[in-house]
Parts: sequence; structure tokens; C-alpha cells
Amino acid sequence: MDNVTGRTTEMPSPFSPFKLGPLTLRNRFIKAGANEGMTPDGMPTKALVKHHRDIAAGGVGMTTVAYGAVSAQGRTFRHQLHMTRGVVRHLRVLTDAVHAEGAATCLQITHGGSFSMLKPARGYPRTASSGFNAFGFLHGILFQKAMDEADMHRVVNEFAESAMLAREAGFDAVEIHMGHGYLLNQFLSPLSNRRRDRYGGSVEARSRFPAMVLRRVKDAVGGRMAVTCKLNQTDAARGGIDAEQAAVTAKILERDGADMLTLSGGHNVYSPWALFGSPMPIDDMRAHARGLSRIGPWVLGLQQPKDLSFRELYFLESARRIRKAVSMPLALVGGVKSLSSAERVMEEGFDAIALARALIHDADFVNKLADGRLLHSGCTSCNRCVMGIYDPNGVRCVLNGANDPLLARALPAD
Repeated sequence: MDNVTGRTTEMPSPFSPFKLGPLTLRNRFIKAGANEGMTPDGMPTKALVKHHRDIAAGGVGMTTVAYGAVSAQGRTFRHQLHMTRGVVRHLRVLTDAVHAEGAATCLQITHGGSFSMLKPARGYPRTASSGFNAFGFLHGILFQKAMDEADMHRVVNEFAESAMLAREAGFDAVEIHMGHGYLLNQFLSPLSNRRRDRYGGSVEARSRFPAMVLRRVKDAVGGRMAVTCKLNQTDAARGGIDAEQAAVTAKILERDGADMLTLSGGHNVYSPWALFGSPMPIDDMRAHARGLSRIGPWVLGLQQPKDLSFRELYFLESARRIRKAVSMPLALVGGVKSLSSAERVMEEGFDAIALARALIHDADFVNKLADGRLLHSGCTSCNRCVMGIYDPNGVRCVLNGANDPLLARALPAD
């Protein structure tokens, strides 16, 4: 028994079952939430179902459907999935397909706050603090407005309602997105939270609104679904969240009932490369950009470290501090591309392995690790799969063939 965390020190296998809240996963591999780009007009497609069914058949314990906005106003881009009653029956097709392959399903629920390409019908996007909107500027949205208590309670209820719809759609878990520069990270991070009320200042105060969301979601579905959170252990930007601050937030989320934290890092505005641990595909981004948004890749090229090169488990050092601070289950994301790295995650005392790019490259990756056909992924960490969010056919590995365009159609109404 570890005297710091109270956890058993016996190392589980990455392929051993894992108890996650009310669930028992068949193993400890979790497909991390990563934007699939397969929901034109906000509706799931056959491609989205195939994407997650293939990953489930490939052996993961649970697969996560990414970026389910809790409201239309909470979307970052127009073709993002957002939770309404009308989408439930379509998502049920996906969850049924995943369950038939023996895996569990998780829906990542999020709100973009000021990180949005979409102009509100009136006023400005709501976020932690008022002022210039660094991301919105690229899309003609110059300013942002601080949320008041009424805004917060409305959004809290939207998270809870989205979780209940997810349960109705057959999901086994929800992941509340608190990282990467989205709304809840906008409250957690000193980069964006300059409030002087009880929601700003100390780490405890900045954690108050995200913790409120967690408690309300737990009240709505707790005991019937696993409720997890994706948390930035570092914003990877000067003046942002670091591991010491994240450990304080982690303790609060543990106290308030989170079943697991997925430890990630990086910020979509200030350090997008840090999410991936390797350079962004700037040339591809330039080719896609239009209007003012062309400034983004140019600025990124100036900011991105010139000596950046991929290494596996690139968030491990900061994650260790959070592992020491809490005894709750933790999943580590960030560059798991081999059996040895998966085993290292277990050796370091984490409970689950969250990964995305290796599964985008090869949906059968986990099965191949399990039966010895593979020891290391063929993913090159080029990050060109990221550009799939703008492709009508959705995300894909550029080392593989193109996705079937016939699957990019919305699921039938019945």
C-alpha cells in the first residue's frame, strides 16, 4: 500500500479489467476524445458510427465521442455535435454498435465559451472575463463578456441536461471537458480568468464553477453513468495552469465525486502544439485558412518551439504530481504509441491509458498489442489527422486510404 495515496502498489496489466464508477471496462485502454469532424449540421453520420465501431472492435475498453456541445451557443464551429433530443436516436445507433463489439461508450460534453468561430445572435460570447477575444478576433468576434451567476446556472443545467440525454442515447459515461481552452478551462486558467469575485483569484475560487458543473451532472446521472473530467495539468504557457495548481483542482474534483480524471495539457490558443507533443501541420493549416484566420497559422509558426520533437508520455512528469495528490482513478493521455509505454503508465500508478492518434492510424491497435502482432504504432505524430475536422469525410490518418465519402451522410431519420 502506498502511504501517500492509500492505493495498492501492485501493478495491473493494461489488459486487465478496470472499475470506473458503476462500469467495469474490459481493459484499461480508452479512446480519448478527439474531434472526428463527422457531424455535418450537428448530426451523427454513418462515418461516425463506423469510426467508433471499428475502434471498439479493435479492442479498447471504452471509446469517447468528442466535443458534444451542451447547447448551440456552446459550439466552437458550426458542424459540431450539440445535444438535443433530436440527436438522441442517432447516437443510439452508435452506442448500440459499440456495445455489440464489447466496449463501453463515453460522450465528451463541452462548452466553447469564447473559443468559438460563431458570432452570437447578439452581444458577445460569454466566458470567465470580459475583454479582447484573442481567438474570436480571427473570426470577426472582437470581444467577450464575463458570465454572471445567471449565465453560470444556465450552463450548469445545460451540462446536466446533456448528460441525461447522453444516458438516454445509451452512453455509459460522460467526460466533462475542463481543458484545452474551452469554457471550463477559461475559468480554471489564470490566462483567461481575471475575475475579482468568488470565481476568480485563488485556484480554489477558479475551480468553483467547474466543480459546480461536476456536482450538477453527478446529481443528474450519478450512479447510473460514470462521470469523468478532462483536466489540464498544464496550459504549457507562461502564466497558465501548472501541475501544482492542477493538483489543487484535482483534489476538489475528487471531493465532489468525479469517477476519474483524464490528465491532458496544452491550450488551443496559447500552445496548441503542446496537446500533441509534436509540431502542428502549419502548411496544411495555412492552406485551409481564409480571411483573418490566415493570421493564426502565421502566429503559430512564430510561437511554436523550433526544437519540438515527439517523445512518448510527454505529460508524465507533470502528471506524477497529481498522482501523488489524489487517490482517485486517473487516466494519462499524451503519446502512448507502444506496449512499453502502456505498461509504463501502469507502473507509474495510473489507472487507464487514453490515446487517440494511434487508434486513428490503426483501429485494431489494442488487439495487436494484446496478441503480439505489434509492439509499436506506425503513427508518425505528424498531426495531419487534426485537419480532418475540416474535411467533409472526417478525420483520417494520411498514411492510410481516404474515408468513404458515402459514409459522410447523416443517419436515416428512422
